[in-house]
Amino acid sequence: MGPKSTELLNVIESRMDSFTKSQRKIAVFIKENLDKAAFYTAAAMSNGIGVSESTIVRFAMELGYEGYPEMQKAIRELIKNKLTAAQRLEVASDRMDEKNLLRSVLAADSRNIKETLGMINNEDFDNAVDLILAAKTIYILGVRSSSALAGFMGFYFNLIFDNVRLVNTTSASEIFEQMINVSTEDVVIGISFPRYSKRTAKAMQFAKDNGAKVIAITDSYHSPVSRHADLALLAKSDMTSFVDSLTAPLSVITALVVALGMKRKETVHRTLQHLEKIWDEYDVYERIEDKHTYAKTKWEIEEEEDL
Repeated sequence: MGPKSTELLNVIESRMDSFTKSQRKIAVFIKENLDKAAFYTAAAMSNGIGVSESTIVRFAMELGYEGYPEMQKAIRELIKNKLTAAQRLEVASDRMDEKNLLRSVLAADSRNIKETLGMINNEDFDNAVDLILAAKTIYILGVRSSSALAGFMGFYFNLIFDNVRLVNTTSASEIFEQMINVSTEDVVIGISFPRYSKRTAKAMQFAKDNGAKVIAITDSYHSPVSRHADLALLAKSDMTSFVDSLTAPLSVITALVVALGMKRKETVHRTLQHLEKIWDEYDVYERIEDKHTYAKTKWEIEEEEDL
């Protein structure tokens, strides 16, 4: 097992004098180009600094890693909250197949979900369900790109519970004002992925200081929001160009909604029946009156229009 990601640069620096000339080249490249080292293949790094791939692999093993992929994973953990949006865009051009971006993005999201299956703790998931069911008030908080996840969760939680507060995150002061009455009977769910929001972390600390149960939905037990949480539900997040890939976190939230819905099945059933009547009365959704018409393909419709 190699050094933790947070210790990697210190380990490299402390051993610099003992490295061979080739190893020093690798070490300097990593220190000065973390954004590239995090995503370069061993072949790409080899071409960039003029040492063999086998030397790069041996360098990783010299540091205590099983191989290059494990060292690169540590580098990714180290920099994922440091890259600017512009740097993300630059890195993406090196690691994605621009001729088939659709396949590249979908394949990456598929890998994120698979890794999440290995990360998330089932016992923590079940405990989160129990905490939410027992809460007097459920606060949901997500900032910037995570606000979309918070909004999704809030929409479905409102179908299950009548005690949900989706915290407006326009400013830090507004967050605390909306959470001023948080207490030991409440649950606060904070959602944050790299680049982590300071506002979310501070709000979760505030909730914890006031005795509330705090649940983090994040990517690591070492993330800033995990430090203030009673338990954390982990999901793999990655960057796709300058965009945060949140497919796996959304899947975890969906599973949470489904689990809570199953626990309160009768209440949800009554709510949905009532809503269906309201949706029909106020013409909320399109009515599919002619299934055949809606099943026509784009080309069939175009052929009819041409006639």
